[in-house]
This record gives sequence, C-alpha cells and structure tokens, in this order.
Amino acid sequence: MRPAPARSSRPSGVRAQLHRSERGQASVELVAAIPLVVAVALAVAQLLAAGVARELAGQAAQAGAMAIVQGDGDARAAVRRALPDWSKDRTRVRVDGHHVEVELRPVALLPGLAGTLTARRSADAGPSPEAAVAGGPRG
Repeated sequence: MRPAPARSSRPSGVRAQLHRSERGQASVELVAAIPLVVAVALAVAQLLAAGVARELAGQAAQAGAMAIVQGDGDARAAVRRALPDWSKDRTRVRVDGHHVEVELRPVALLPGLAGTLTARRSADAGPSPEAAVAGGPRG
C-alpha cells in the first residue's frame, strides 16, 4: 500500500478561485459600508450637538431669569455670560418682562440640520410686581 498523498493547506483549482473572489467580495462590501457608517456617526454626533444646545439654552434662560429676580441688571448679559464662547453668535435672546427666552443653533455637522434642531428654552422669573399687586391677595 502506498501512503496517502499529503494535502496542502492551500486550496487548488476552482476552490482557490472561489476563495480569492470571496476575499474580494468582502473588501468591496467593506468599502461600500464605510459611507453608511460615516453618515450614521455624523447623524448621531449632530443629535448630541442638538442635545448640548438644548441644555445650554435652558441653563442660560435660567441664568437670565435669576438676574431678573436678583435685580442684578441686564438679563441678556446674564444669558451671554452663561453660554460658552462658541455659542455667542448662534444665540438669540428675548426678554419680555420677567420671561426670558433663549434660542441656540447647534453646531452644524450635517448641512441644513442645525436650523431644524435649534433649541428654544425659556424661563420665568415669576410674576411681575405689577401683576402681583393687580391680582391682590386671594382669600
């Protein structure tokens, strides 16, 4: 009896061609998936930026309302002080009596989305003294 021929670990013939084409297929699929992965990552980052803008706008509105309550001066200035430097040119502040409203556009990672994700937050410093006197005590 003859011993069985040793088999190499490398495929030969048709199997080798299939094996090589499968490797090429995987590379093509990976390259095709990269733009999708990048788009998803950018969308997630844009949503995180919108969340940060919402929190910052809320804190700034509260700072403006606290300035009104404490009589510290300009509520708009208090709002601007409460915001980081990068957001100053992305902010609109409205003060109407004891009501402070802050709009903050998040950083735009995806064109066109920052405007639709603008954060609008408001805070009240309580009723105005005129409204409290006009209402009078309740009994």
